[in-house]
Amino acid sequence: MTTKRLNIIIAAMFSFAALGLQPAIAYNSNSVLPSWANSATIYEVNVRQYTEAGTFKAFEANLPRLQKLGVKILWLMPIHPISELNRKGALGSPYSVADYKGINPEFGNAADFKSLVTKAHALGFKVILDWVANHSGWDNPWTANKSWYHTDSNGNIVPPNNDWTDVAWLNYNNQDMRKAMIDAMSYWVKTFDVDGFRADVAAGVPTDFWKQANTQLQAIKPLFMLAEDQSVQSLLDDAFISNYNWELKDFMNAAAAGQKTRANFEAMAANQAFNYPTRSFPMNFITNHDENSWSGTEFDRLGAAVPAMAALTFTYPGLPLIYSGQEVGNTKRLAFFEKDVLPNMSVANATTTFYTRLVSLKTKNAALWNSSKAKLVPITGDNNSVFAYSRVSGTNKVVTVINASDKTQKVTLNVTKLNSSYYLFSTGKVTTLKNTLTLTLKPWQFEIYSSRAA
Repeated sequence: MTTKRLNIIIAAMFSFAALGLQPAIAYNSNSVLPSWANSATIYEVNVRQYTEAGTFKAFEANLPRLQKLGVKILWLMPIHPISELNRKGALGSPYSVADYKGINPEFGNAADFKSLVTKAHALGFKVILDWVANHSGWDNPWTANKSWYHTDSNGNIVPPNNDWTDVAWLNYNNQDMRKAMIDAMSYWVKTFDVDGFRADVAAGVPTDFWKQANTQLQAIKPLFMLAEDQSVQSLLDDAFISNYNWELKDFMNAAAAGQKTRANFEAMAANQAFNYPTRSFPMNFITNHDENSWSGTEFDRLGAAVPAMAALTFTYPGLPLIYSGQEVGNTKRLAFFEKDVLPNMSVANATTTFYTRLVSLKTKNAALWNSSKAKLVPITGDNNSVFAYSRVSGTNKVVTVINASDKTQKVTLNVTKLNSSYYLFSTGKVTTLKNTLTLTLKPWQFEIYSSRAA
């Protein structure tokens, strides 16, 4: 579904880090981080466009390749049958669900999906489903119960807005509908052993429903819950462990256009650290299915800054996302309502190696783990075009330096508190930081110093 974001309210207009303040939001036990998500990278799977066949079986053949990439969580875009009534395009949007307990026959059948989940688990992956709770398709059997949907003054079911005409807006004042929705979610956990959900348009659904659903679902098994939202604090307090970092994505787009400085970056990072509840974190990304189809590929939006911004998403606090094809440098905008196909991903290239090393860094260095809460600490420097920061957890340290401009920049950084030996991301060689670090960086060049080899 095309992202319709709620505005992000900036709660602090100055650097809380500079004042030494700590996150002040208490941890709510309804938000649980499964141990397997601790050092994870998430990978979004567009089953329809992933292969020429566009099936579960065809995607399953890619699991060994993704295992080598090192990603842990596989997020599958909606796998349900797609409504035909009011459909957009030939194939329709996967976010127009005709049957919450059904499987899109284009992808295969229940046995095929069970095989995919079983094989994924055997290779060490976890599988989460994209869940569309805000609206259903128009020919979903639920539409026989008009009280389950929002209606107009004439009693006709309505869409959520004038753009989303292919979906019908669900009414969460109806308790029977709520029970049916939770029952459907439970079905996928109990029957197919899925490991969590990515909630589409999470803020469009009342928080108390998500709390109710999360309580019942977590009683079945520990699940990873991701919200497509960055505006409703109570979603993280009560139900979800992670949400979309649209703020960072927009910041990176602006930075690639030369519109952001070090001071802007540090203010944003401090604001996010202050506002995220303990044990919750954002999902960081430079692309996903919405961005690719509607706003352009990462190369369209970020240009030469792509590697630097990708490195930022892996070293910034949170969960890094890789979208289908990102790991091979896909430059194609994929159709959303029609059949399309990604380029051949069976052969690794330099981009694959780059992302494999970033995933490895995330996995091996505990300073980057999702549970470590290792704060992003700005490093004092003399160049406002260079972002420099550290994250430290015990003996685990990561220092990131990014030239956020299209010009060569020289910078001197005060690294007195970070004196130690580090592996360079660029070469794998060991270097020592002592008191000051002076670098001359080419346009969009970055370097990561890690206490552990990637």
